Formats: sequence, C-alpha cells, structure tokens
Amino acid sequence: MQLLLAAALLLTAACTSIPSPPAVASCPPAADCPPCPTCPPSRQSTLEARYEAVAWSDIPSWRDVTLAPSLRAFLVGCAKLGSASAWQGVCERGRDVPTEDEGRVRAFFELEFTPYRVVSPEQSDRGLVTGYYEPVVQGRLTKSGDFVYPVYGVPDDLIVVDLATVVPELKTFRLRGRLDGRRLVPYYSRSEIEDRGVRAGSAGSEAAPVLAWVADPVELFFLQIQGSGQVELESGERIRLGYADQNGHPYHSLGRYLIDKGELTLEQVSMQSIKAWTRANPDKVQEALNANPSYVFFRQLPAGDAGPLGALGVPLTAGYSVAVDPRYIPLGAPVFLATSYPLSDQALERLTVAQDSGGAIRGAVRADFYWGTGETAGELAGRMRQTGRMWLLWPRGERPPRGSTGTP
Repeated sequence: MQLLLAAALLLTAACTSIPSPPAVASCPPAADCPPCPTCPPSRQSTLEARYEAVAWSDIPSWRDVTLAPSLRAFLVGCAKLGSASAWQGVCERGRDVPTEDEGRVRAFFELEFTPYRVVSPEQSDRGLVTGYYEPVVQGRLTKSGDFVYPVYGVPDDLIVVDLATVVPELKTFRLRGRLDGRRLVPYYSRSEIEDRGVRAGSAGSEAAPVLAWVADPVELFFLQIQGSGQVELESGERIRLGYADQNGHPYHSLGRYLIDKGELTLEQVSMQSIKAWTRANPDKVQEALNANPSYVFFRQLPAGDAGPLGALGVPLTAGYSVAVDPRYIPLGAPVFLATSYPLSDQALERLTVAQDSGGAIRGAVRADFYWGTGETAGELAGRMRQTGRMWLLWPRGERPPRGSTGTP
C-alpha cells in the first residue's frame, strides 16, 4: 500500500493542470513513475463545460435527419446502461418503439430527452471532429515469410494500478508499469518493445501472447492507432482484434512528428499522406514510429461480434457511433453532431451515440466519427479533420453532467 500511495503522490506532484487540452498531453515523469497520459486537474482549476438547454428547432437539420439508425445504435448501448436509474426507463421505452416508424422514433427522442448545446471551458461551441475506422490487415497465425511483425496480447508483466483505490480524486487515472525487483518502473516504450520484444526471455520480460503476424509495420502501427481491427488470414478467414491495454506511455502524433521534421506540412497531413511518406522513406520509418512511445496490446474478440467493441463495451455502429472525452460526454448518451464530410463543405449532420473514447480525444467539443470497416472507411477517416458542434441529449428531468444554463 505504501508503494501505491507513493506512486500516486509522485504522479500528482509531477503533473500540472492543463484546461481542456486539445490532444493528449504528456507530463514530465516522476522518478520511477510511469508517465501519465493526461495530467489530473489541480484543486484550483476547473474542467467544467457548459450545457445550455435549447429547443429542438435550434439543432440544425433536426427535422430532416433520419433517426431510426440512431435509435438502433442507442439501444445497442442500453445493454450497458439499463441498470442506471437515469437510463433504465428510457431504454425500456425505446425498445418498444418500432424503428420502421420514423414519426414515432422522432417522438421518442423529443419526449424522452432534453437537448443541450455543449460549450467548452474555453467558452466555444466549436471543436475538432476527426474520423476513425476498423482496418483490415493481411496476416498469419504463425511467423513465416514476410509476416514477421507480431500483434501482441497483454504481457504478463504489465502491472496496472487503479489510483482511485489510493487517492479517490484520481479515479480516472491509472499507472502502468512493471516491477524491477521491488520497484515499480515505467513499462517498456515502443522503441524498447520493437528492439527487444516482450516475448519470454527477452530483456528479462515475461511472455506476451502473439495473436497474429503481419508483414507491414506501418499497417500494424495504424492498427494500434485505431485501437481495433481485423486480420485477414491466407484462407480468407478474419479474426477481429480489440483494444486490451496500453504500455502507459503518452501518445505522440506521427503527423506532428513529420511536420516538426519538415517532412510534411500541416495542410498535407492525413493517414494517406503519412503512409505515402513511409513508402518513400523506408530507412526513416522505424525512427518515425518510435517517436510515439505509446504501444497498444490487443485481445481477440468473438467471431460473432457485429462490429469492434468501443469503450462502452458494445459493438460500434458505422456512421452512428462516436468516440468522445467521457469527462464531458457520458458514454451511452446520444449526441447530435453537426460537422462536414472530409475535405468538403457538405454538411454531415447526424444523431450519433457516444460509445467510445480514445487517447487523443480530449475536450468537451471533440469527437471521433466511426466510419466502419475496410479501405473505403479508411479513406474517409484518414482525411477527416473538420470543425464541428455537438448537442448532448440527456434524459428529460435529469440534471446534465455538470450543470446547465437556459431553458428551451
């Protein structure tokens, strides 16, 4: 217990408050303390967003959007929400609504929810909307030929410490590390894992299961960035992989690294341009990948899952699930998103459901739009970097997450 308390205190001392960071921020690591992905707020700071009640007519295109797919996506999440008092009745009544009757679906949302415009702590109702997808990577179950890059499961020596058991104020933070004798030290970084591996007998590490082998380290890198994906075997069979854990190091953007190095400009950066750069610069690839010390470990998901599992623990729905910052937008809640299609002014206005989160998704008005599986979804996701607004739909009569202003 003293070891955990000391680690928690070191973590707290090493972090400074940063109000609503736009991306994952790294804290200076304390001695013998794994780096934290985001710094906990100080007691003097506030991370509160504003939730302003509005009329349905204030939401752009509310009367024009089709809502039946939104209801179906919401009901998928009810499997994890039904026991919560604020959601139990809403979910029960939602299951009785025939999704083929658009009028009754719209009436359900308007009767059961109050819409709130989301305003960031910086007093802005606009923020960044990106996209993500489920990649499909060619692979093998055994190491052979060009298939020499392992897709790792969770290493046996990875230790995860839930700080809430020691310091309740840090309930959303976890330490990840490994034991060096009796000391808890940072887990291996990406470069250390790539150099040494995490297989039994390598660098003194315990075994990590290898779930599959792939031929392209860049595709493996993007599989980790997306947090889930499928590996297509030689037979055509696919195995689905989901996020299991992470090495505890902060996420650093590969795009930002290439901009800082003068390899790409901000206007050029997309998943497609980054992949093109790696193909043109094979001798620089590993150094660039290692600039992101974060490393994701996977688990194999059941074959019958309809989609990759999000942070809520339910399959994501293409075009209707979004990843959010759960400090501001509770998982499971409907969120109306008003943004535009990638590289376009064409409006993308849709009622989505907050069913996922991610290391780079930080801020009240911040969303990552799930496009689906495969190459076409990847083309859209890789180019999406739009401005957007968000409205939280919250059960009528219940207080929104952090207060509200105004009445509809």
